Amino acid sequence: MRQSLRRQLRFLRAYAALNTFVLAVLATTAFRQSTAIQKFDEINAQRINIVDADGTLRMVISNKDRMHPGVIDGKTIDRPRPVAGMLFFNDEGDEVGGLTFTGREANGTRQANAGLMFDQLKQDQTIGFSYSEGNGRRTAGFQVWDRSDTRLGDLIDKLNAANRIADKTTAARVRRQDRRESGDGVTRGRRRQAPADARRGRHRQSADRVPRSAGEGRRARAAGQVGAAYIVDFFLHSTNSRRTSLVVLMAE
Repeated sequence: MRQSLRRQLRFLRAYAALNTFVLAVLATTAFRQSTAIQKFDEINAQRINIVDADGTLRMVISNKDRMHPGVIDGKTIDRPRPVAGMLFFNDEGDEVGGLTFTGREANGTRQANAGLMFDQLKQDQTIGFSYSEGNGRRTAGFQVWDRSDTRLGDLIDKLNAANRIADKTTAARVRRQDRRESGDGVTRGRRRQAPADARRGRHRQSADRVPRSAGEGRRARAAGQVGAAYIVDFFLHSTNSRRTSLVVLMAE
């Protein structure tokens, strides 16, 4: 009886030692694999998140079903975003632009959009390339926006509330109203289109005549410079008629 118990104890001790050894080997192997640089010939993925060592999101590569909706000041925008592409995020985790694209042809109708955009800090896009096609019309261009200093994060709560409105027409109207009241978008001021020769790309004005920013425009007006203006929107525009034009929208 005693010999049987001794044999069982020896067996249990050996079994425990073996398990401990196997677990140690597995843990060491897993650690080595996690720190090693791995190479793949091909990867299939619906979404890839690139993060800093502290976990801050810096880039998202995604299909149209899992695209990040956007975030500023820690506030995520409550909206669908059915586009594929790549989004960029700054040191604080705010979205600051990206490369997105869509396109399909169904029942003889063509619809497509693509853009490479870079955002102003705490605001919307400030420079970008875009292409759009729909309803028989095609446009492409390079565009620059002179944004206000309003923090877009202050507007997200209102936009999220508007996005929850069931009626799409009402939701769109509320969003437009919220943006107007918040001062979001391009720099405030009455817009006007530049002279025809500016649109043809031959217009020239001195730096004193056209301040480079909204702040310079306000200072010029305060100094009594009559007619001082600043650029609100500047873009090169090309349509399917194959005509390219330079358009400068200005405020005064």
